[in-house]
Amino acid sequence: MMKTTSVRKMIHGAASIPRATTIALAVCAVSLSAHAQQSEFRGGGRFEPGLLVVSRSVYDNLSSNVQAGSVLPPNCANTQGGCSPATGAPSDGTYPYVWNNDAYDGSFGITSRIFLDQMTPSGERVSSLEVPNSLDKQSGADQLVTSFSSKSELGLHLSTDGKYLTFMGYVAPVNTLDVSNSNTPGAVDPTNPVGQSFYRAVARVDRDGHFRFTETNAYSGNNGRSAILNNRNGQDIFYTAGNAGNGSNPQPNGVILGAGAQLIDATKQHEAQQNPGTPTPVASFSVTELGAPADKIGKDDNFRGMTVFNNVLYFSKGSGSNGVNTVYFVDTTGKACPSGVGVPAANAALPTTPLAYDPATLQTTGLPGNLCVLAGFPSTPNKKATTLSDPFGLWFANANTLYVADEGDGYTGGADLYTHAAAQTGAGLQKWVYNAGAKKWTLAYTLQAGLNLGQQYTVQGYPTGSNAATGLPWAPATDGLRNLMGRVEEDGTVTIWAITSTISGNGDVGADPNQLVVVRDILGNATASGAQREKFATLRRAGFAEVLRGVSFTPGTDQDHRF
Repeated sequence: MMKTTSVRKMIHGAASIPRATTIALAVCAVSLSAHAQQSEFRGGGRFEPGLLVVSRSVYDNLSSNVQAGSVLPPNCANTQGGCSPATGAPSDGTYPYVWNNDAYDGSFGITSRIFLDQMTPSGERVSSLEVPNSLDKQSGADQLVTSFSSKSELGLHLSTDGKYLTFMGYVAPVNTLDVSNSNTPGAVDPTNPVGQSFYRAVARVDRDGHFRFTETNAYSGNNGRSAILNNRNGQDIFYTAGNAGNGSNPQPNGVILGAGAQLIDATKQHEAQQNPGTPTPVASFSVTELGAPADKIGKDDNFRGMTVFNNVLYFSKGSGSNGVNTVYFVDTTGKACPSGVGVPAANAALPTTPLAYDPATLQTTGLPGNLCVLAGFPSTPNKKATTLSDPFGLWFANANTLYVADEGDGYTGGADLYTHAAAQTGAGLQKWVYNAGAKKWTLAYTLQAGLNLGQQYTVQGYPTGSNAATGLPWAPATDGLRNLMGRVEEDGTVTIWAITSTISGNGDVGADPNQLVVVRDILGNATASGAQREKFATLRRAGFAEVLRGVSFTPGTDQDHRF
């Protein structure tokens, strides 16, 4: 294993967009092809078709990651956003106490390593692939990390031809503070209290573990959550989902442009050679499409999950006080939803160019709306809704059956956190069926059995009792589901794998060890009574200082295995 240290300069200037300051702390052994980096599989040689891939992150658990009493966020004194109270960080970097710093620093997070675990459909681990996480300008080695406690990150998707696996992360060293709320170098918001800048990047990996990374200035102030590569018909573009902004209103143009749904041209250059430009949104939504007053510009586009089905690009929104928590689709025909709600046109095509907009009106009216609420799903703006849904992952079993993972509302507001989670009716796996006559989707039922919502479980090494910082128990419990994927079986059933969300007394529940679960559903069933025997089984539990994030089939898995 070779070790080296390299520094990438950050120069602020209008003529060219600067690169982020990053210091590589450790370099993995790598062998490079012309434009792709290969990491080493642990326990196997390549991804095999028909198996699963689960994205996992591991926190280094170093007390030195945070100095108790230090002022956060990093470099906050140099921003208009300012610093947290001068009392300083209450905890050092020891897991899980480190996440109590969230109450002191609202932007708190620490970057960590990403692993892609190859597994059998029954949950047996076959091999693990560590994503390259050390930047070395001389050798051309690339770098990507995640923010350990950022629960919405590392969604996994196969490319449109099934040959590549894609996801998103940050171009930053491991164990760097508050990267998930930092600016991007080309979209700096001076009111963001985090006084540092890092690119976000899309990763794609093939069957042999060769990686390519494409950097972007999108998602400044927040995070990119998932990506899908459209590489059909000679194209090489990414669709991505995420959120932007961590400063005051109004937000800079680069933040507005870098929110929500993006279209990013893939590159073959190493990261050290890349110089990303202005973000290029592919779609946008505003509650004004529904006749409601405008929200904060750009914040309606706070997307979590995404999928492509029948040449239509779909997104989900399940958090934030702005916009509508619901399921959306991109209307490339311009005719599917004149009132903001509809279903895709039969002749719809995937978008291939960024969304056109008027820079002169960006600050006043935002981007033009080409996203529609999928008819039948919630369409009441969050500011008026009496109840909210929390959709995340999306998977179409066929043109008339859509499964939606609802992550639960994340309530940790009191000692009733567990009973509250258990009483949720929408959290879990929702099955939606299309009514062709009414041209809308209806909720058939929600599968929860076996998820054990609100039931505490034990993690070896986790503290017992209550967290003194929150006054609530440390023990995590399942609150719902986030990312998912599925397969139609020959016997008329579907198998669906999903990643759980959690609640607990942890200072940041995104850092709780969670689970990979599976369930079998009868595809043609449309009533709750017909699903009474269907029950989730737990295939894998994250260990101490581990989290699970996304699930997909392996690259190279053909359509027959996936649908």
